[in-house]
Amino acid sequence: MATTTKRPSRSTREERGTSSRSTRTSRPARSGGDRGSNRAQAPRITARNLRGDDRGWLESRAEQLSPSTLRAKWIHSPDEHEDRPGQTLATREPDVIRAWAEQRDAQPATVARRDGQRPRTLRFDFGGSGGGGRSSRLEPITWEDWLGTCQERELVFLFQEHRRNGEDSNFFRLDSPEREDG
Repeated sequence: MATTTKRPSRSTREERGTSSRSTRTSRPARSGGDRGSNRAQAPRITARNLRGDDRGWLESRAEQLSPSTLRAKWIHSPDEHEDRPGQTLATREPDVIRAWAEQRDAQPATVARRDGQRPRTLRFDFGGSGGGGRSSRLEPITWEDWLGTCQERELVFLFQEHRRNGEDSNFFRLDSPEREDG
């Protein structure tokens, strides 16, 4: 048996001083979820495979990190892998970063720096892929310098193992809770 909701008659709406049109458009905005709301919302963390130390670190810095970092699958050892091709993975573990790079013949590098200074922009030089040789624009650095800079700056290494089509992926990005939006 279907039930119907009876709308107030026109005379009842007039007695209240509203019409059906003004009732629909004059509702107060809901707090928290509407577009255009001035109220700041805490970022939603949907990351998977988080361990206690990573969970606490992520929660304390969630507002400064990218949405990709907040929803990635976190990897803690070189033996852990994607659930599906194209999945965004995240780690802060040096062994995972190094294993991923070495599988791709990628050498740690930076953009030119002054003598004795820490690397500014961390890169990988994927020597064999796409051109045959190492890039002349990048300065090779040691794994100790690359990983030390990564840890010093509390960077998150976002990466893919495979593209959606199943081919190996060289995609990576570094996310920093100290980055400047610009």
